[in-house]
Amino acid sequence: MSDPLLELDYKPKLPPKKDYGIGLVGTGGIVQYATMPSYRRHQLNVVAAYDLQRPTAEIVAEEFNIPHVCDSLEELLDDPAVEIVEIAVPPQHQLGIVRQAVAAGKHLLCQKPLALDLAEAAEIVKLGEEAGVKVAVNQQLRWGQGIRAAKDLIRKGWIGQVVDASIQVSVNTPWNMWDWLVNAPRLEVMYHSIHYIDAMRSLFGDPVWITSRHARSPMQGDIIGETKTITILDYDNDLQAFIADNHFNHSDEYFATFRFIGVDGHISGTLGAMYNYPHGREDTLYWSSRRYYPGHKFEAKLEGKWIPDAFIGPISSLMRAIQEDGVPETNARDNLGTLRIVEAAYRSAAEHRSIRFDEIDITPLSEL
Repeated sequence: MSDPLLELDYKPKLPPKKDYGIGLVGTGGIVQYATMPSYRRHQLNVVAAYDLQRPTAEIVAEEFNIPHVCDSLEELLDDPAVEIVEIAVPPQHQLGIVRQAVAAGKHLLCQKPLALDLAEAAEIVKLGEEAGVKVAVNQQLRWGQGIRAAKDLIRKGWIGQVVDASIQVSVNTPWNMWDWLVNAPRLEVMYHSIHYIDAMRSLFGDPVWITSRHARSPMQGDIIGETKTITILDYDNDLQAFIADNHFNHSDEYFATFRFIGVDGHISGTLGAMYNYPHGREDTLYWSSRRYYPGHKFEAKLEGKWIPDAFIGPISSLMRAIQEDGVPETNARDNLGTLRIVEAAYRSAAEHRSIRFDEIDITPLSEL
């Protein structure tokens, strides 16, 4: 069928200028199997790399033709060819790097989570805005093929008012890939469900109520934090969004699904990256509508994978914001909303009650 309604707009769009010099701070796994494969595919200009483990940076530089390996953060920030600093380190180290980077006048793509608490996140927002630099957060699931295509379908009115939304994941996550997370007291929501929370916000905005329950798995060994969670977001228009994650499913029945039900139709699909992470597969997408083409069920063949292809989304948005003096889609100030829901989820689980979104204290942020 040749119909603009059926032409899905889900691929990230690079701005006219895409040769900004990018300096990497941290060259671990996520950079190796996600960031750099995506950037190489789109011919971005990564000019320098720094890692506390210099041999790691050297390996990445050789594989991806990065011309300069730095001996220190200061060396990278002093390089005039570096216009954007991309941070890929654990969140407890991010604020210190941001302080130095904004002082050097560099734009920033920060890793998610932006910070482990709202006060540090707010400081990052303030630092960027006072320095006049753009600060974005690498919440790349917003550009995941299934989620982005679903957003386009919702925007076009295929399913009408959305009344029910869910993302459900039950897989066997290879936590050994991130040994530094073993002792993290906050784990699943802070580092994984935060993707789905941010995706829900990108689709539906901020909720009114947050209810969350957390548990550990008897199979998780020395891992301290929660690995099995359920979070419900209640909106003032009767929409309920449900996020459920289990990371110790040792059966052969993995699933990672999303579903959005509206008064006029439905959208459903799978998050392919969660099947055999990080190699994954393409997302799937199905939809039907009583408003357009009633009686038909559609299936889209989506191109690309969440990992690595969605990683071009945040950097593209940041580069466009620099060119147009605009605001990146995943700007740091917006990301405070995602972190408020994360904080509400932990408070809800600890206090066994529902938490209002506006209950999470933002008094220090009001001065920003």
